[in-house]
Amino acid sequence: MTQVKALVFDVFGTVVDWRSGVARALKPFLVAHGRPELDPFALADAWRKQYQPAMEEVRSGRREFTRLDVLHRENLELVLKEAGIAAAAADLDALNLAWHALDPWPDVLLGLYRLKRKFFIAPLSNGNIRLLADMAKRAGLPWDAVLGAEPARAYKPDPRAYLNTAEILDIAPHELCLVAAHNGDLRAARKAGLATAFVARPTEHGPGQTIDLVAEDPWDWVATDFLDLAAQLGA
Repeated sequence: MTQVKALVFDVFGTVVDWRSGVARALKPFLVAHGRPELDPFALADAWRKQYQPAMEEVRSGRREFTRLDVLHRENLELVLKEAGIAAAAADLDALNLAWHALDPWPDVLLGLYRLKRKFFIAPLSNGNIRLLADMAKRAGLPWDAVLGAEPARAYKPDPRAYLNTAEILDIAPHELCLVAAHNGDLRAARKAGLATAFVARPTEHGPGQTIDLVAEDPWDWVATDFLDLAAQLGA
């Protein structure tokens, strides 16, 4: 703990409840486009399911770095086409902004403010700068900077996402701690030399979630929420 100078946070699922926020935006969209019978949560899940394949095109080198807003917009068109929904481009652009307006989990704001008293805090998300800044402004997330895939020019779990973030902060990898609700993210961060903290979010994927319910490896810290993590870190 004495070596850690900065905490960086996975955002989608760890800091904010993406599923509920995206479903909230989808519900009136589906009504307006004549498909009120469709489950907005199922459509949110389908949209999210395209997330990793889209980023893998960038990670693999088959596509140059493309910000997440663009990938989300392309994925939305794909999902709506599969659902048989046609919409104007302006409507799709507006719906894509759902990812900019997600709500934090109940413990997040107070937990971040406590952690901020002792550590430099920032997102290390696959979200782009404008997306994360809009989200922070709306929700009151007290980041010291907005970091992540766009400034690092790499999508997690590419090791460059973690190492370039440490370089941006002018600290060694072991002085940087990733806080995440996803064991796979933490494994990649640890392999890159970062410290790790697991915070469980057992309803990120809804009431039937079966993954990332517990810490699967001996992470440096394991906490029930951000307040618990702050207490463990003496913040």
